[in-house]
Amino acid sequence: MPLFSAFVLWQERDRLSRVQVRPSWLGLVILALALGLLIVGQLGAELFLARFSFLLLIAGGVILFLGWDFFRATFFPWAFLLLMIPIPNILFNQITFPLQIQASKVSAFTLPLFGVPILREGNVIVLPAMRLEVAEACSGIRSLMSLATLAIIYGYLSEKRIWVRWALAISSIPIAIVANSIRIIGTGLLVQYWDPDKAEGYFHASWGWIIFVVSLLLLYAVHSLIRMIWREKEVGA
Repeated sequence: MPLFSAFVLWQERDRLSRVQVRPSWLGLVILALALGLLIVGQLGAELFLARFSFLLLIAGGVILFLGWDFFRATFFPWAFLLLMIPIPNILFNQITFPLQIQASKVSAFTLPLFGVPILREGNVIVLPAMRLEVAEACSGIRSLMSLATLAIIYGYLSEKRIWVRWALAISSIPIAIVANSIRIIGTGLLVQYWDPDKAEGYFHASWGWIIFVVSLLLLYAVHSLIRMIWREKEVGA
């Protein structure tokens, strides 16, 4: 992520060279706030605050020596670095559990269509051969964050239109959710029609990689669809 942010700054070097430098003493306030967050984060063992303080320190230094205009011009590569900080535990738990329940509901609805009798108990899917628990690791949050990050990078490298970049980033959320549901459904089918042991170990891990590749292909398909529709509108106009 820092390499991509550095790449963006390098790409924008001509535009940044034209930004008027106006140092602002308010940068000192932001630097003080960053140091305060670092102290609070260290004392409270809150890693998110401690890590975020470093990015806030960078922002304060830029504003102090180069000014607000320069910081606004470099806001995208700075904000992108936020994605390298793990989600706070409080927020993480609020996101993962609904994702677990949603994936369980989708699987419980879909698997009977393939002739698999099931019973859902919260985030646990009871199959005739075994019980499948949609655990926190299977919620899809890690795949979602990884896919969203790649969607932002892909959008920046392949698109000039800002709205398309936003569309790709936002579309990564439902794509990741759908892909994770497909993974769980596929695991249920493996258990029912092949071997319950395939739900764990090598096959389980490799299935995750395959589904992530499918997510990337779906993201590309969304981009292709947007470009096709946009070109048709331009031709029609």
